Amino acid sequence: MQIYLDHAATTPTRPEVIDLMAEVMRSQWGNPSSLHWWGERSTMMIERSRLQVASLINADPEGIIFTSGGTESDNMVIMGIARQYRTPQHMIISSVEHSAVRLPAYYLEQHGWEITRLPVNRQGLVEPDDLARSLRPNTVLVSIITAQNEVGTIQPIEKLGQICRNADVLFHTDAVQAIGKMPIDVQALPIDLLSLSAHKFYGSQGIGALYINPLTTKRRSLIPLIQGGGQERGYRSGTQAVAAIAGLGLAAELAEKELPLESLRLAKLRDRLYALLADIPELIPIGMMGCDRLPHHLSFYHQCVDGRHLVREMNFAGIAISSGSACSSGAIEPSSILLEMGYSQTEAKNSIRLTLGKSNNVADIEWTALVIHQILSREKS
Repeated sequence: MQIYLDHAATTPTRPEVIDLMAEVMRSQWGNPSSLHWWGERSTMMIERSRLQVASLINADPEGIIFTSGGTESDNMVIMGIARQYRTPQHMIISSVEHSAVRLPAYYLEQHGWEITRLPVNRQGLVEPDDLARSLRPNTVLVSIITAQNEVGTIQPIEKLGQICRNADVLFHTDAVQAIGKMPIDVQALPIDLLSLSAHKFYGSQGIGALYINPLTTKRRSLIPLIQGGGQERGYRSGTQAVAAIAGLGLAAELAEKELPLESLRLAKLRDRLYALLADIPELIPIGMMGCDRLPHHLSFYHQCVDGRHLVREMNFAGIAISSGSACSSGAIEPSSILLEMGYSQTEAKNSIRLTLGKSNNVADIEWTALVIHQILSREKS
């Protein structure tokens, strides 16, 4: 029995997306920058996908820029804003950002920029008042993750963004984990820049997008990281990956259609798994529960058993889970995110993450709970 419970790391590409990508590679392989019929067909496919992605987050299609994924989108924001200024300024991020935000911010700090890292509580939440107090006259960007990838906590994005909007400071959110799992409306939310990645909602790896609010960024346009032919409105030069973009568009369309029912189904499965594991006193839940947590996400730490050991034991049983973030799977250090949340070195080292997806059902959940019980019982004996 094979059970995949690591959807926060990546999701399997949907068959419909694979079929479309294959068809595009067979019949719509023209360079979108070309003026002839072959190029025009590719351009039409790209613009259709732009509409589909925009619809998923209720955005102006002109604000959708295709990238290679969430990491590039995050870097485009952090470094693209910084490159506007001749002298170092001030940025604010949270202490639980993905490394795609955290490391570019650290790079800027090494080159004279002032970086404020907002603390979080033990549930991983940023306090809006902390953001308000941290703003300075030379603050040029605030970047707060929508939903934390390791612990599933959803930040109060509307409150945080409104604080920035009131102060006329650009607000970026890394929504890579949230897109396709919870509704996000950039017309209703005070968001200036938003990152997303296809492989988190059943598109292919290697493709993503950056939303740039055409209204609020008009005076402070990003300086592109990649210079060249001026594709993607000059923000991201390079011949577009038409097939991958087409797949992203279809994945976005299907995610939008299925989101209301699928998020409810996943939340029920998540809560069922939580209940089945609640009688293990040494297995301690991490982060928020209910509406303040991603519907497919559970994380724990065990008081005695190393998280990576438990991941290996589950893998032997045919069940995929993770310990911390897949982006640092080769690291042996405790999760820096959990340390920032106030957990000890041992607690962080003993953490595990289970994230559900479209293929999972009640039988998967019950079998997974049984296997975890068996493994932990064996560890105690």
